[in-house]
Amino acid sequence: MPWQDNSGNRGGGRGPWGQPPRGDNNNGSNQGGRGGGEPPDLEDLLQASRQRLKRAFPRGGRGGRGNGGGGGFQLNRATAGLFGFGLVALWGASGFYQVAPNELAVVTTFGEYSRISGPGLHWRVPSPVQNVNKQPALTVLEMPIPARERRGGQSDGLMLTGDKNIVDVAFTVQWKIKSDIAPAPGENLPGVAQFIFNIDNPEEMVRTVGEASMREVVGRNTLDFVQTEGRTQVASQTQELMQSALNSYQSGIQIERVNLTLAEPPTNEVNEAFRDVQAAEQNQATVIQQARQYTNQVVPEARGEAQRILEDSRAYASRVTAEARGQAQRFENIYDEYRKAPEVTRQRMYLETVERVLGDMDKIIVDEDAGSGVVPYLPLNEVRRQQGEN
Repeated sequence: MPWQDNSGNRGGGRGPWGQPPRGDNNNGSNQGGRGGGEPPDLEDLLQASRQRLKRAFPRGGRGGRGNGGGGGFQLNRATAGLFGFGLVALWGASGFYQVAPNELAVVTTFGEYSRISGPGLHWRVPSPVQNVNKQPALTVLEMPIPARERRGGQSDGLMLTGDKNIVDVAFTVQWKIKSDIAPAPGENLPGVAQFIFNIDNPEEMVRTVGEASMREVVGRNTLDFVQTEGRTQVASQTQELMQSALNSYQSGIQIERVNLTLAEPPTNEVNEAFRDVQAAEQNQATVIQQARQYTNQVVPEARGEAQRILEDSRAYASRVTAEARGQAQRFENIYDEYRKAPEVTRQRMYLETVERVLGDMDKIIVDEDAGSGVVPYLPLNEVRRQQGEN
């Protein structure tokens, strides 16, 4: 049987669960007392809720608001419009999204690429029209290759060099998603969109391309080159090959750096022998460098000494030649004077020669005619002092 009629009047019988009837409640209030501490009637609660809804939302129809009006709860046009506007507002507000400082967001319209959003607060048409896929495009990731460590002396990094030797190679790759907002020349999508749409497992792709590129570079070089002076070149060539391959796949991945961390023979015995060879080569290089330093020091000194000797010899030759020419010219001049006055010239030459020969001698000669029988007194000290002053 029905719990209540639309007029709000209750029959005189009991409720559906056998509760005894209570006071009249035509206006939907619950002022009637609860006799004997009975639990609240479910029917009263439903009636009270219904009356609250009636006061919040008026009923439709022409019968007014009286209790005797027919029909259940109905929404009018204004209420329906307000409710619809609220739903639309909530739907539109769900289109706001936040992009972190190290992220880029790809906006798609019905699954097709639309645009790239940088860090900050943005808005897009909410789902299902437009969706957002955020990627850490500004974060640099590092991947060790090979991924597994040695177990029982085995390694996944064994490679064959160009001189048919085996080398154990390990390296790390630093990579990130391309952060270009606009597509590169010749491409339809920017890097982050390529990363989302064109590849499924980026880590596996980087690992596979890195191993293939490293094997190609190692296969083109000798063992000594890979293990010694060519480590930097091997890493840079591997980076170039990786970037070229990833660009051809339009993967949207940028290789930042490749670091060669290990390049050794596969066994400990061979490794120790090779280290001895490396030590000997380093000693050889050290001795050669020392010899070059000695050469650079001695050769310039020898060249300078040779140049000094040459300059001294040239100066000596010039001096001797000039003196010889001066002596010859002096002889010619004296000869000319001798022809004019032989006796005078001869006497003058004799006196000049004696003066030149005896000029530095500390001796005083007394003529025989200075005195006979008596030794004259001569102030020798005064004579010597006068000679010294002259």
